[in-house]
Amino acid sequence: MATLENLDDLASTVADTLGDIDHEAHTAWGELSITVGVEDIIPTLTRLRDSMQTGFVSFIDLSGVDYPERDKRFDVVYHLLSPTLNQRLRVRVMTDEETPVPSATGVFPGANWYEREAYDLYGILFTGHPDLRRLLTDYGFEGHPLRKDFPLTGFVEVRYDDEAKRVIYEPVSLRQEFRDFDFLSPWEGTEYVLPGDEKAEGK
Repeated sequence: MATLENLDDLASTVADTLGDIDHEAHTAWGELSITVGVEDIIPTLTRLRDSMQTGFVSFIDLSGVDYPERDKRFDVVYHLLSPTLNQRLRVRVMTDEETPVPSATGVFPGANWYEREAYDLYGILFTGHPDLRRLLTDYGFEGHPLRKDFPLTGFVEVRYDDEAKRVIYEPVSLRQEFRDFDFLSPWEGTEYVLPGDEKAEGK
């Protein structure tokens, strides 16, 4: 884990590398994080990769984060590694459900499936992606399951039908309805006297 002094040096180096690109830097969990605008993500990733000062040539992963209460509800988070500096960097952009993020596949081809995953599970849009299709959910799946407002039960369930000899889709049906429980023990709430209770009443 990097020390605070190293992170301060890294933040200064990153700021020199980005130059006129507007960004906000902060440290969290022993790593440096920077936030840039959607329109600046490709120049940012390119400079961080190509600069001899930084050398962030290894693309670790890309993930989405959902904050439904925000206008720009999604964070797209890129994790980069510089083998020469032995440092990691977290780059973040914020977007909404309609504003697409430029695809990073032109800078890091390994971002391809990560962007497809973010699109499939969160509904985050990417422009310039060579093949932006669903990756993990089934054909015809409705919605995006990792959004925090997506119902835990989903919308449909699948089962194999012996008569139709195929898998069929049906609306979700809860097999057991919610019930009210009185939480009374067997010895409470009865209208008759249980054997032995007369002894207790006699006391």
